[in-house]
Amino acid sequence: MVTHLFDISDNHQFNAAALATFRYQYEHTLVYRQYVTHLGVQPDQVDHYTKIPFLPIQFFKTQAIIVKGTTPEITFTSSGTTGMVTSRHPVANLQVYEMSFRKAFKLFYGDIENTAILALLPSYLERSGSSLIYMVDDLIKSSCQEESNYFLYNHEDLYQVLQKLHIKGTKTILIGVTYALLDFIEKYTIDFPDLIVMETGGMKGQRREMVRHELHELLCKGFGTSTIHSEYGMTELLSQGYSYGRGLFKTPPWMKILIRDTNDPLTLLDNRKTGAINVIDLANYYSCSFIATQDLGRCHENHDFEILGRFDNADIRGCNLLVQ
Repeated sequence: MVTHLFDISDNHQFNAAALATFRYQYEHTLVYRQYVTHLGVQPDQVDHYTKIPFLPIQFFKTQAIIVKGTTPEITFTSSGTTGMVTSRHPVANLQVYEMSFRKAFKLFYGDIENTAILALLPSYLERSGSSLIYMVDDLIKSSCQEESNYFLYNHEDLYQVLQKLHIKGTKTILIGVTYALLDFIEKYTIDFPDLIVMETGGMKGQRREMVRHELHELLCKGFGTSTIHSEYGMTELLSQGYSYGRGLFKTPPWMKILIRDTNDPLTLLDNRKTGAINVIDLANYYSCSFIATQDLGRCHENHDFEILGRFDNADIRGCNLLVQ
């Protein structure tokens, strides 16, 4: 087991763990080894996590990214429209995923037992293989509040439960896909200042895309809150970043965000510069912990980061060459 990865407390420990993970995955994750070799990188010359090669996330659509000699306990899949090639993440050890999201959630939101978890995630519930649903299932089961539950399209039930929890004064987190939260507040408004509304991002083709400020302003007005929280996660990762508001995300200690140049994907950028997001997720120990995503973002001096959008396929440039 790799439980020590969840005890990281400083940058020195993170660097040591990242380098050890890199060498392990170079030896045992075949696709990653081939990629590193293709780049001409010598593993013994990599002495800091910023020098570790990041695998383009598109590989999860065409290759099985898993260490050799292991059998997946579950395979998470991404959503996609009909005919679209979706990502697949074979997970060799579910206990590592559970440790990652449980510890991170407690780090950001405290003990789950005294928190009601309400989930408005229709597009995720209506398909199989969602890593988000696996996490939310676990959070609902771990919550000791009888109101914790999923709500598909039964908005009246959700409204009544929110009113009840508000009157009781129960700490409540509503996790919702963006378009479903907007659908709800078009029919119902509630004044619940202590409610934590966490949007998971994405309209899933149900509504026009909106800039964050406009979206969060609507949601704050509809739920009677002052801020909107967000979750940053994806099928290819086993850890999540969280935002308490204003679109500024933080990561747990075993996860780190770096920014790469969009024209030269092997070059990292300084803080405050906009580029493409690279993620180090040490919970991905049995697949690949070093992922070059298709998200655009920016890091700040205090390690907060922003998500500013996604690449169109035509914008990836250098990464396309690396995947071929």
